[in-house]
Amino acid sequence: MKAALCKTLDGPDAVSVEEIAEPEAGVGEVVVRVRAAALNFFDTLITRGKYQTKPELPFSPGGEIAGVVESLGAGVTGIAAGDRVAAAVGYGGAREKVVVPAESLIPIPDGVSDAVASGVSITFGTAIHGLKDRGHVKPGETVAVLGASGGAGQAAIEIAKLMGARVIACASSDDKLELCKALGADGVVNYDTADLKQALKDLTGGRGVDVVYDCVGDRYAEPAVRALAWEGRFLVVGFAAGEIPKLPLNLLMLKGAAAIGVFWGESVRRNPASHRANMIEVLDWVAAGKLEPRLHGLYPLAEIREAIGVLDRREAAGKVVLTMGD
Repeated sequence: MKAALCKTLDGPDAVSVEEIAEPEAGVGEVVVRVRAAALNFFDTLITRGKYQTKPELPFSPGGEIAGVVESLGAGVTGIAAGDRVAAAVGYGGAREKVVVPAESLIPIPDGVSDAVASGVSITFGTAIHGLKDRGHVKPGETVAVLGASGGAGQAAIEIAKLMGARVIACASSDDKLELCKALGADGVVNYDTADLKQALKDLTGGRGVDVVYDCVGDRYAEPAVRALAWEGRFLVVGFAAGEIPKLPLNLLMLKGAAAIGVFWGESVRRNPASHRANMIEVLDWVAAGKLEPRLHGLYPLAEIREAIGVLDRREAAGKVVLTMGD
């Protein structure tokens, strides 16, 4: 079978497509014939050895897949050959067949394409885990999303709206905020030109926001915490702006507030059943037309260098997906 292989840590241009031996399913595992494998920005890092996950060489990029169950290992029940499934695999997805633990598989509903199903686990999975499992967002609450125009932020806007929340999107330019409005944001803040704390207070009539979903960190975190309402929740999702902020803990005490870590990858490992339930809900929303994940482009496996290059140059306006034939 064909696989995209990273044999050195010289970046995306060093990835090659080669023939390797086909895998076999072990106990509790299945072999999935991959139809689509989604790429993410971290694939530009993992191929350079600069990501937090550092697999042994050689390895395949690609952290999300969708395809068809080809064979079952011993002890696997509730799954049959031919079932359409998706999974978050961390890395190793950019190949024609992969071995996946049976408990990690998510059924793909009718009407959802392989390309779309392959690319929802990380962004939408993080959003629903953060907002539902960690933030306990309730209908009618106000959620501020920092870094709202990025992939993680866009997913948070859409999931929060489906959960019945009012959403204030915060980003660094008016063009980015126009995108957020199109996704359903009820209010917007340009945090590079406005006082973030005051703007969030003004948009909530002085009350403050119930939940902050923070993808950026750095200098934006503290004013967002200062804009929390009583018993607000500050969700720590990522640090795209660079620096990891240090927060005055007295702010949490004075507001009866909580700072809560959102570590989606570890939560999937520790509680796969919860992740599976979340992703079934997300894909059901997609099937019903309530969510419309955006695709930037589809690339054959042979063009993986070009596909990762789109992410490396920050050109993607949606998911970059590899496609594989029989």
